[in-house]
Amino acid sequence: MRGFLGAILSKGYGAMRAVGNGVAVTLLLAGAVSAEPVTVVALGDSLTAGYGLADQSQGLVPVLEGWLKARGHDVVVQNAGVSGDTTAGALARVGWALGPDADALIVTLGGNDLLRGIDPAASRANLEGILKEAAARKLPVLLVAMKAPGNFGPEYKAAFDGMYGELAGQYGALLAEDYFGGLRAAGADPADPASMAAFMQADGLHPNPEGVKLIVEGLGPKVEELLARAGS
Repeated sequence: MRGFLGAILSKGYGAMRAVGNGVAVTLLLAGAVSAEPVTVVALGDSLTAGYGLADQSQGLVPVLEGWLKARGHDVVVQNAGVSGDTTAGALARVGWALGPDADALIVTLGGNDLLRGIDPAASRANLEGILKEAAARKLPVLLVAMKAPGNFGPEYKAAFDGMYGELAGQYGALLAEDYFGGLRAAGADPADPASMAAFMQADGLHPNPEGVKLIVEGLGPKVEELLARAGS
């Protein structure tokens, strides 16, 4: 080692600078190699879990991860979807769903609250609890909104639909205004089952593989915004 340093010193500053630049490049490359992917936890119900799909690789989480990777993002999306879960159930498990590797959180909940006719005030309180947990961990959040049907009345719909934007504003979360936005962009209307048939499973509630692709295309840009926040 001493002989190497002596040879470098004998050649002067130019040689030392070249070695220094080489060391810097080596360290930079080492840092790039050791950088870990951004880990996003997708907390939700059957729409997140991939319910009813024969091939789980066609579910929301793996398709979203593939969509993001195809755009150059180094990311892992973890599936924390539980079929049948309500906002209350998700709140009860969010603490352990957010592991030590979590860098960001996607929240897609409310559909089962609608099916059960749960008071929007209760759903809102549960979502707020989830956002508080994320805030305590300093995790950026993407809150994905659901839309209530009109059969519970206009007051219910206004309260349910409005809670997502209000909570996102209160907690500084990103907002995706409609989980089914990608289907709407393709000309389907969740209020019209006939227009949705090509994108939904036989139950009319869960997307088929083609529907999942469109939903990901709708949500993907918002998730890219979430990754930008996680990276900063």
